[in-house]
Amino acid sequence: MTDQERLTTREAAQRLGVKPETVYAYVSRGQLSSERAPGGRGSTFDAREIDALARRGARREPAASASGGEPTFRTALTLIDKDRYYYRGVDAVDLATTHGFEEVAEWVWTGEPAHAPHFTAPPPFLDAARLAVAALPAHSGTMDRLRAAAVAVSAADPLRFDLSPAAVLGCARTLIPTLVGALPTADALRPGEGRMARQLWQRLTAQEPDEQSLRLLDTALALLIDHDLAASTLAARVAASARAHPYAVVSAGLGALEGPLHGAASGLAHRTLAEVLDRGGAAPVVADHLRSGRRVPGLGHRLYTGEDPRAQALFALLGSVPQAAEALAAARDVVETTARHTALHANVDLALAVLSVAFGMPAEAGETVFAVARTAGWIAHALEEYAQPPLRLRPSGHYTGPRPPRPLPF
Repeated sequence: MTDQERLTTREAAQRLGVKPETVYAYVSRGQLSSERAPGGRGSTFDAREIDALARRGARREPAASASGGEPTFRTALTLIDKDRYYYRGVDAVDLATTHGFEEVAEWVWTGEPAHAPHFTAPPPFLDAARLAVAALPAHSGTMDRLRAAAVAVSAADPLRFDLSPAAVLGCARTLIPTLVGALPTADALRPGEGRMARQLWQRLTAQEPDEQSLRLLDTALALLIDHDLAASTLAARVAASARAHPYAVVSAGLGALEGPLHGAASGLAHRTLAEVLDRGGAAPVVADHLRSGRRVPGLGHRLYTGEDPRAQALFALLGSVPQAAEALAAARDVVETTARHTALHANVDLALAVLSVAFGMPAEAGETVFAVARTAGWIAHALEEYAQPPLRLRPSGHYTGPRPPRPLPF
């Protein structure tokens, strides 16, 4: 090998688009080999090995980003641009309003159109999930049940460590209906069959669905599959980077989703709408939030300057549902009242709240819809991450504590 085929640390970092410290991190993780430079000053790297790592998708680290230096990741799944968002380059709202949840999920997973895909919960998996859910305390919420079900199903699947794309896709098509099937049905209704929207509906309300209401729920599920690197998706990708199996990836996502600033936000919006209806208008409710320094739930989104396109799509469908008229009017009242003080637009949490209030669903219904839908997105991100070098999502901490050495504290 000639000297011309060796790169200095700086040259290797430039070719990979990372910092020199990251090059040494690749060495420590076994992703690169190095040799001492002549004279013992620094290290050198095989140019061909550097180029191969770059082709495998080594992370590039921009000097700065529009979001203030936040880390960025390459993904081919979702683009958010100019108050619209796209699944693999196709307008997500157009997809969600013309195709069902299952078809859109398959598109996000594979980039290939699928005709009438069928998601099925294997009986042994469903039995394990239901046993785990039944063992929880009576006061447990839906997110408790979903997390317990995910753990139980993973224990029931001896092939869960097969991370090949075909195996992961097979897991996704069984896990989602199993999670839904493990939830208790409302008012002891007979569990629904067929598409996921119908199965989920009977876990959310005792009201009988018609085609219009099922289409509404189906669209909501499709709209919520993915939204770039939200907090729960980042947690899922970190788990996948460590080569956690898909069930553990979903468990990581569910844990992050439960925060009040993420999936649980729709529950806060539900309670706000219910209070608006009870008090006859939004003004006193909004005033209470402003007086206490709380944000008005269901308003504003850091990625959109205007109205959340997911909310726009759901409001359009809700506008043609007579049963939703009162809740929809309350939501509009909240937006218009708040606009007198600050320019905030409706987000998808407010739209989910209209859905849950209109059809007599519990406050956590929106979070349940969010979790079921986003499970498909977490699996899509896991598929991407499994194709990347393992353990690449390992940031370095900036230590701010006292400098060592220090004496023993006791």
